Amino acid sequence: MWAVVVAIVVLVVLTFLPTAYVIQRPGPVYDTIGTAESADGEQLPLIEISGAETYPTSGTLDLTTVQVVGNRERTPSWFELALAWADPSRAVVPIDAVFPEGVSPEQRDEQNATLMVDSQAEATAAALSELGHDVGAEVEVAALAGEDVPAAGLLEPGDEIVSADGTRVADAAALRELIQQGGGDPVEIVYERDGVRDSVRITPEQAAIDGETAWLIGITLTTTFDFPFDVKIQLDNVGGPSAGMMFALGIVDVLTPGALNGGEEVAGTGTIAADGTVGPIGGIRQKLYGAREAGAEWFLAPAANCGEVVGHVPEGLHVFSVETLDDALDALDGIKAGETAELPTCG
Repeated sequence: MWAVVVAIVVLVVLTFLPTAYVIQRPGPVYDTIGTAESADGEQLPLIEISGAETYPTSGTLDLTTVQVVGNRERTPSWFELALAWADPSRAVVPIDAVFPEGVSPEQRDEQNATLMVDSQAEATAAALSELGHDVGAEVEVAALAGEDVPAAGLLEPGDEIVSADGTRVADAAALRELIQQGGGDPVEIVYERDGVRDSVRITPEQAAIDGETAWLIGITLTTTFDFPFDVKIQLDNVGGPSAGMMFALGIVDVLTPGALNGGEEVAGTGTIAADGTVGPIGGIRQKLYGAREAGAEWFLAPAANCGEVVGHVPEGLHVFSVETLDDALDALDGIKAGETAELPTCG
């Protein structure tokens, strides 16, 4: 009897005791060549193109998402964490990896919204470039991440980033890569403001992004392009850049005859740059389970995430590794033709 009483007391204490973790679980899945419900309850196509000929599609090209359970105001209980640890479709991660200290929920949502808008532009640029269209690009500062970040007082929203350490900056990914290569060394950035060109030296600081440490100067960037026709992506309540590759595939599919996937149920994830480079994302395991639950049989994963994929693929799902938009298109060709044996996988 006393053992039961003690166990109940411990369980109650653990239920209300604050923790330093949050839970990641599979989020909603959206078909980029299908429709989604708008804020007004209306079904709208995720990709709408005007000014160019479009074609019917079939099957799915699903983008996958991750939902976070908990925040700094309300963390999951130890009991909830124990259940999540036992569930392969969920992950327990330090709260600082998702909600950095000093960043408000509003700031985080704004940053994720900016990343999503930028990702959609990059995806459009990658898709149209793949189809032979010319797209001009200008990289601008969208916002500062705070008042005490390294770039504060040096760069302002609206500044056009021309180069970093003498290398032309073609897109946001190029600047991020140049900063990481410096390993924390000061970077000289040439920018243009109100038609006047100038330069500043900024020393990056380390911070955690999606559970990984990176060198940052505290700005979010947006890339503006000169597209030959209008491509509108309509998706509410989803932030971050991880849907980029699937948006690019959806745009290519809508603009070309036939179904890229051969009518199959395909899902995937990955950032994309205007040059077609596919980058890693967070929450890959949860996205695998989300895709399988949505009915997908095939999954396109960034090659850089393969270490997290091996040993965590749900039964019935086949995962292919991709590094570029061309790799993803090759994988869809293989799926369409029923010839997948030679496609690269996460081994």
